[in-house]
Order: sequence, then C-alpha cells, then structure tokens
Amino acid sequence: MNRVSLKDISKIINSGLTPLRSNDQFWLNGNIPWVKTEQLGKKYIYDSNEKITKFALENTSIKLNPRNTLSVAMYGEGKTRGSVSILKNETTTNQACCNIVIDENKAYYEYVYYYLKTQYDNLRNLSSGVRKNLNSNDIKNFEIVLPKFSIQKQIAKVLSDLDAKIELNNKINAQLEAMAKTLYDYWFVQFEFPDVNGKPYKASGGKMVFNKTLKREIPEGWEDGVLSDIADITMGQSPSGSSYNEEGIGTVFYQGSTDFGSRFPTVRKYTTEPSRMAEKGDILLSVRAPVGTLNQAMESCCIGRGLAALSEKEGSISFLWSQMEYFKQIFDRRNSSGTTFGSITKNDLFSLKLCIPNKEVVKAFKIIADPIHDKIIVNSKQNQKLAELRDWLLPMLMNGQVTVGK
Repeated sequence: MNRVSLKDISKIINSGLTPLRSNDQFWLNGNIPWVKTEQLGKKYIYDSNEKITKFALENTSIKLNPRNTLSVAMYGEGKTRGSVSILKNETTTNQACCNIVIDENKAYYEYVYYYLKTQYDNLRNLSSGVRKNLNSNDIKNFEIVLPKFSIQKQIAKVLSDLDAKIELNNKINAQLEAMAKTLYDYWFVQFEFPDVNGKPYKASGGKMVFNKTLKREIPEGWEDGVLSDIADITMGQSPSGSSYNEEGIGTVFYQGSTDFGSRFPTVRKYTTEPSRMAEKGDILLSVRAPVGTLNQAMESCCIGRGLAALSEKEGSISFLWSQMEYFKQIFDRRNSSGTTFGSITKNDLFSLKLCIPNKEVVKAFKIIADPIHDKIIVNSKQNQKLAELRDWLLPMLMNGQVTVGK
C-alpha cells in the first residue's frame, strides 16, 4: 500500500463561498444546492435547505462541484469539524467546506470517503487558531493509505452494502413512523376513530362536547387531563462529573439529546454514581433545546438534567410515544414563530394539557400501533448491529488486518 496526499489523487481541492446575503439576486428563487457544514456527516448529500441562483454562480467566485465530490467540514462546533460526506449532485457549499474532486484514474472516491471517516480524530487534530479550524492546505497535504484500485473498490463495496441496508431500514422506519402519526392524528386530533359501527366517529355524527379547560370540542365521554395523568415521569439529574468514564465502569449515562440516535441513544459515557434512572423501554425526552426530541432507552440507564424519562401507565408506549410526538409538533411550531423554548421545567412538563380518550379507543389504537412500533424497534436494533460491524470493519480493512475476498 502507498501513502499519498489528497492533492496527489485529486483534480480539484477548494473551499466554497457565501454569496452576499443582502443581494436578493443571489438567493431569491434559487435552485442550485448550497450546503453548509452542519449537513456534513451522513454518507450522501442530495440536496440542501438553502439554494443559490444561477446569477450567483456566474457573478461570484463560488464553484459548482461535480457529482461525487467529497466535502470535509473545516469549521463547526461540537462534532462537525472533520466530518465528511459525498455530494451526490452538482452542489455549491459555504466557505467552511473543503471540497475534493477525486481523480477517478488515481483513486476511487468511495474508498477515500471511508478512509477519511477513519481519520476523523486525526483531521480534527490538524486544527489551528483560537477557534480550532482546519484550512484547505491541511486537507490538501493530508496523507491516506492507497491500495490497488481494484482493492479500493472491493473495500468500498463491503462498507457500502452495510450502509445501504442501514439506509433501507431507515426508509422503512420513516414510512412506519408516518403511518403511526397519520393514525394518531386521524383518531385523536380529528376524532375520526371507529365508532360502535366501525364508522369515523366525528364524520358520522358522533356527539362532541365543548371542554372549557382545553377550549375545544372533544368526543363525549372523553376528559381533559395533564401528561402526568397518563405517564410516570422522571426528571434527569446529572451525577458528579468525577464519576464519569468511557471504560464501561458503572451505569450507562445519557446527558442529553446530543447522545440521541435515530431511535436509541449512543452509549458514550458511564457513571459510578447514578442518580436519576430510566428503565429499559422508557421514552427519553429532551427537556432542553431542542425541547421535545425523543429516543427510547435500550437498557436501564442514568439520565442527566437534559432529559426526562416517561413510561406509560397503561403498559405499552405506542400511545404515549404518539402523544409526545404531537407535543413536539407544538414545540416546533412555537420555535418557528419566534417563541423559542430553551428548556421545559418539571412543573410545565407534568402539567401539559391533553385530551384523555376512553380506554376502549386507546386499546383499539394499540392493537394497530404496537406492531408498527415493534417493527421500528427491530429495524433500529438491526441498524445498530450493522453500524457496529461497519465501524469495526472500517479500520481493519483500511490497515489490511482484514482482506476482501474475490
């Protein structure tokens, strides 16, 4: 295997640009993707939230990167700096992204992507200055191990196949989550749950009664209540910092939503002095910005002050999970309107107002929703195993400890 610098296997290495924000001609009705470092980290990027115009492309020095350009975050708070992604479409970026167009005659771009994933810490250690930023020269001169081209493609295929299965599971889960949300909204927001004849309740003339507390009509026989009526809630409390470790000593500890994954949190820390605990299967709720984000505990764990743990008083979590997702929509709408929630207090959380359906309707909902949530959990656990296998194989393949058969 040879060691080569990135500039030796690349056609172009450059950084992006932020066109002048005050010039509407650069931004208004733009259709050219403009990626920022906060997007980097997942394997593929297909689009961006912000877009620039053709006028910006023609009247500034910003460059349009070709498909399969690698983009490395040079700046960024927290984990962002050193993250890498593949730009799957023609895309522009801001100046905090270093964009690498690999010469396809010298290296395989997906192999280089995976190699750079193994070098995350080494890339970050190149940072300089008060804000610890990378620069494009650091990245141009960064050396990678380069096997024969055929071996590069074989290594990339093994890792890509694992990522493809993870992505497929994520798509299935997104569809299942949408199904559960639609069902909850139809039954408990629009009140079109099946009546005694199996017909949509409200549309079929089911009796509605005005509730003074909720200030809206609800089905006859339903009640107003608060979150603590349907859930047991534990507010997190962080143990002493001196009790933390990363060696697996003591109890799994989650400080806040920074530990969250797609469904289950990532274990990074342990504590020998656990204080407030969540039990396996509990809903973990972020009580600090972003308030309302959800995960589920895979094991008994200690929770810090950024989290609360919720368990449904009636057993399964499918109804409570959907209720908390509904609350998150409310928090998100308030955030977007300028009423930012930096945190939610114990009293505010316990006293969140809600409509409590009769038990028969909840029971009928769970018969449909529980299998959906169970499938999401199965897929999420499989993804964790696949990601662990990928992350174990990644450095082993790159340093030659594991070889790929023909």
